[in-house]
Amino acid sequence: MSDASKAMRAAVVEGAGRLTVRMVARPEPGPNQVRLRLEGCGVCASNLGPWSGPDWMHFPTAPGDLGHEGWGVIDAVGDDVQGFTIGDRVAALTYAAYAEYDLADAAAAVKLPDTLAGKPFPGEPLGCAMNIFRRADIQPGQTVAVVGVGFLGAILTRLITAAGARVIAISRRPFSLSVARDMGAVETIEMHDHWAIIQRVKALTDSQYCDRVVEAVGKQWPLDLAAELTRERGRLIVAGYHQDGLRQVNMQLWNWRGLDVINAHERDPAIYIRGLREAVAAVASGRLDPSPLYTHAYPLDRLAEALNATRDRPDGFLKAVVTF
Repeated sequence: MSDASKAMRAAVVEGAGRLTVRMVARPEPGPNQVRLRLEGCGVCASNLGPWSGPDWMHFPTAPGDLGHEGWGVIDAVGDDVQGFTIGDRVAALTYAAYAEYDLADAAAAVKLPDTLAGKPFPGEPLGCAMNIFRRADIQPGQTVAVVGVGFLGAILTRLITAAGARVIAISRRPFSLSVARDMGAVETIEMHDHWAIIQRVKALTDSQYCDRVVEAVGKQWPLDLAAELTRERGRLIVAGYHQDGLRQVNMQLWNWRGLDVINAHERDPAIYIRGLREAVAAVASGRLDPSPLYTHAYPLDRLAEALNATRDRPDGFLKAVVTF
């Protein structure tokens, strides 16, 4: 094989808000690894912290770094791999997927059925949504507030309403609230005034507030608001990714109401993969249709635009994917 045929294009973040696409060597799978010829990768809001160039970041990044929502076709397998062959289409937990190829542990890949052929499948966030939904312990007849309707909040709105609960969706953009209604929310509230939102939810729940509240923003104010909306002995589910420093909580409120507070982020690879398998089954069966939520697609050369759109959230934007 020629050197050119062993190369690939990969994004390298050079500094705050700056990246280039370089030609680099394709990675080779080791034992129990598979290599994906990537079809695409979702763009995650967690990229925005590194993209802003904080003091703790080291530049340039390794090729492909920050991309972790990839899917594609296996084109090489390492020694001792079982259950996968070249040509299998999979979603996987990989960590350098802003590139044409990436490696995954075989245990971190899930086959995509033929019913999903040709469809985007950013498995990591879909699996994350399934895991958050499980931790939320939604029961039929409950009232659930979803604070923040981006991609994750929209998916959770659909899962929660399908479970027989009533969703009150709260988000700052009219477009996001429209998406929430499409995903089954029965009430929507613009996130603009802290106390007005509390009074509106109080009125909608006969002064009882919500059995479950899912905070899906990752900022201080939405976290404060989410706690205020949770009823006595209710469950506050922290689904937002709080990556920009310390948080303060109203422990007096948490104590008085006897809240159960769930940090719904998972780090156990086995649980990640369980959520990813559940997501594949849900989408393949038609129980969940995320396709309307992939609102913007970009080639790798325009990854910077995709990251900026994820940050700026222009009208009509919900989720960007990079395609190859």
